[in-house]
Amino acid sequence: MSTALVAIELQECPEGRVARITLRRPEKRNALSREAAEQLIEAFAELKQDARLRLAVLTGAGDKAFIGGADLNDLAGLDRASARGFIAAVHGVCAGIRALPVPVLGRINGYCLGAGLEIAAACDLRIAADNAVFGMPEVRVGLPSVVEAALLPCLVGWGKAREIVYLARNYGAQEALAMGLVGRVVPAPELDAAVAEWSADILAAAPQAIRLQKALIAEWEAGPLDRAILAGIDALAAAYAGDEPARYIAALRARRR
Repeated sequence: MSTALVAIELQECPEGRVARITLRRPEKRNALSREAAEQLIEAFAELKQDARLRLAVLTGAGDKAFIGGADLNDLAGLDRASARGFIAAVHGVCAGIRALPVPVLGRINGYCLGAGLEIAAACDLRIAADNAVFGMPEVRVGLPSVVEAALLPCLVGWGKAREIVYLARNYGAQEALAMGLVGRVVPAPELDAAVAEWSADILAAAPQAIRLQKALIAEWEAGPLDRAILAGIDALAAAYAGDEPARYIAALRARRR
């Protein structure tokens, strides 16, 4: 499903299917409007039903921005009631990413601010071009950073999360890498190659195991620790419900011989 503001490209591989989701508002630095958010929610809901899906890559159109923040035109027109609906839609995008049963890789190709950083934080993995810019500027326009900004302490720690949301300054890609906000930074011309490399690693893994791992990470995040550990026992048992471990272990042993 592709829409006016969101494009979905499906790549068929021997190991399964890879989806590339692109927010298409390059003239607005891919600013997230309510309409764009709703179309992204629909896109992730549709992809969730795809049993052959192995990986999703999320990016912004052009080379200037991943998602440059919430659309200021939308924000300027909100009141107390409509503000709730708008931010619920932003959360809906993040929730859709986190509910997708396969990893979502954020391909961060420029500005990644405010709602864009919240969406990036919701992704499982993040690779940034060396010209990417990160920040949470909301307090400078009279708003708190909300919804999936709550994921920042898990990524960068409480002290750095406070710095990001209180100071509202921008950070370059190397700063984002140093604080753990992204996992890899590459020169902009090499961004697609880096995404392809990580994608290949995921495709080389066992598909059911990857889905079980993502579900288990959600348990780890939710806590408490003892429940998360017990969920791991269930996940390992579930892996043996099919023949995937036997096939992959046999292939590994054959290579070692």
